[in-house]
Amino acid sequence: MLQAIIQRTKDFIAKAPKEDRKRYGQFFTSERTAEYMVQMFHFDLSKPEIKLLDAGAGTGILSAAAVWSLLQQGYEGKIHIVCYEIDTHVVPILIDNLEYMHQHANLTYRVLTENYLTTQPFAENNIGLFVESTAQEYDYIIGNPPYLKIPKDAPEALHMPQVCYGAPNLYFLFWAMAINNLNEDGELVYIVPRSWTSGAYFERFREYLFKHATIQAVHLFVSRDKVFSEESVLQETMIIKIKKTTKQPETIYISSSSTADFSDLTHFEVPYSTVVAPNHYVFLPTNNEEAGVLARVNSMSDTLKTLQVPMHTGLVVDFREREVLKDEEEPEAETYPLFYSSHISKDGQVVWPVGKSGEYIHTDRAGLLQSNSNYIFVKRFTSKEESRRLQCGVYLSSRYPKYKYISTQNKINFIECKSLDMLYGVYALLNSTLYDQYYRILNGSTQVNSTEVNAMPIPPASTISKIGAELSGKPLTTAYCDQIVDKWI
Repeated sequence: MLQAIIQRTKDFIAKAPKEDRKRYGQFFTSERTAEYMVQMFHFDLSKPEIKLLDAGAGTGILSAAAVWSLLQQGYEGKIHIVCYEIDTHVVPILIDNLEYMHQHANLTYRVLTENYLTTQPFAENNIGLFVESTAQEYDYIIGNPPYLKIPKDAPEALHMPQVCYGAPNLYFLFWAMAINNLNEDGELVYIVPRSWTSGAYFERFREYLFKHATIQAVHLFVSRDKVFSEESVLQETMIIKIKKTTKQPETIYISSSSTADFSDLTHFEVPYSTVVAPNHYVFLPTNNEEAGVLARVNSMSDTLKTLQVPMHTGLVVDFREREVLKDEEEPEAETYPLFYSSHISKDGQVVWPVGKSGEYIHTDRAGLLQSNSNYIFVKRFTSKEESRRLQCGVYLSSRYPKYKYISTQNKINFIECKSLDMLYGVYALLNSTLYDQYYRILNGSTQVNSTEVNAMPIPPASTISKIGAELSGKPLTTAYCDQIVDKWI
């Protein structure tokens, strides 16, 4: 059954222009991935009827995998499937596939060609609180939701303001609505990007998720290009299973693989509290060593924000401010140093100037200038292949005494510290292997987000100052930082 439907899907993909599918954020699930997803369900075979939802169903691959799994497990009850699909090119194939399933199983189906998000109610928010919707009716929900960013004033976003912040992505709106559609104790298995796990952008969604459901299991794809291998998708992707209950399990089952056929599958269990932090950030370790990193760092209670040394993003978007950027200092004008990520050297120093275009800024606009103080500069962007995600350098104002102000390009982050001991202490933390590992587990992307760094647990100020006092005057290498950090944490 499943193989027949997979073949029909391949025939469709071969004929359908990729640009047409891209308009819907449409990426089809492979056979092996579909099989793995349905294995994550704990189907209640005693139910006389099972109601299954597949929103954004495409050609029905996931529905077919679920039906196949139920039949393999000996389910003798009735299966009712509801599929949403708005791509008119796909709908005829979906209907043919569902009819094929109907002929081989005790199954009824319904195909809805309407907008899944806007044609049904979501939780109301009239009094500032989430209220249960009346649209809960499914025992199991499976999905590969569309991955597509939409405007903040799109109908879907306006219909679900409780979970939106800025311009949302359809995938987490589908996910939120699916939670809304689940029966109590119902289960959902989705394949989604990893981006929702942290940061302010998804904060409202995470609040909604953990208000109504708990994570039961996660599968991580170590290699980005293996999930949708025929689609050239490089987004960090994961499979997640949640349950519509507020009762938290003691542990979460985490598996991972780097191959399309799951042949190198690894798995382990980790405490729920290690994965889901009190601030609703979600940490996804792939082994016991990474789980140990989380336990070690999360045992601390201070943050850069609580210690009043928060990270900020650089001030200057250089392509928007070209008229005030200069290649060299103008003796008769107020020009100041402008720092880029290229000024952060591999030995932890900040080296300026280096002969780069636009290394000076000529302006009196307060929003583009900052005091010439002591800072830690951190690169906002690194390549996937680089060994470190947190790459930082120490900037000392004493090296540039002639300038009252400096400026920073927005592709670096900066942390201002009044005390040199605090400066070197924070640098040692960020430059350590421990915190680089922690950030990698927290954030699967190559961008260093100041919101996330500001939320990372760190030692109290007194301990950071002691770490900094030991590092001051010493090589700013990761090896030396590790030696000192391991002594104090």
